[in-house]
Amino acid sequence: MAAAAGDGEEAKPAQQPEQQPAETKSGSAYGGGVMAKLEEQWRKTKEHAETYPYVWGSYILVYGGLAAYLTWRWTKLRRTEDRVRGLQARLRQIEERQAASSPPPPSEQPPLAEPGNPTSGP
Repeated sequence: MAAAAGDGEEAKPAQQPEQQPAETKSGSAYGGGVMAKLEEQWRKTKEHAETYPYVWGSYILVYGGLAAYLTWRWTKLRRTEDRVRGLQARLRQIEERQAASSPPPPSEQPPLAEPGNPTSGP
């Protein structure tokens, strides 16, 4: 005699998702747990990307465009800084050549008065 579904005899338990063991191939409980979590997160992300490709496409478009723009601005800034450094170096060389070729200007300080000769009148 065959068992009916409601009898309770030979009823198959509801399928439960398989649980992953705490240890993975590495054999380490801590390191394996971290790797298992990373693999699980990667699997979930991959499934989400396969389920919602347009959402991920928009993420790539927006954040990829932002990254390209920031990279372009950064390189432009670096080129400008390099050009300014080059101009400063040229200016420094010109000033050094001018300072080496011309004698120092005479000092504009008034001569010191000698103790015997006062410069002002009585």
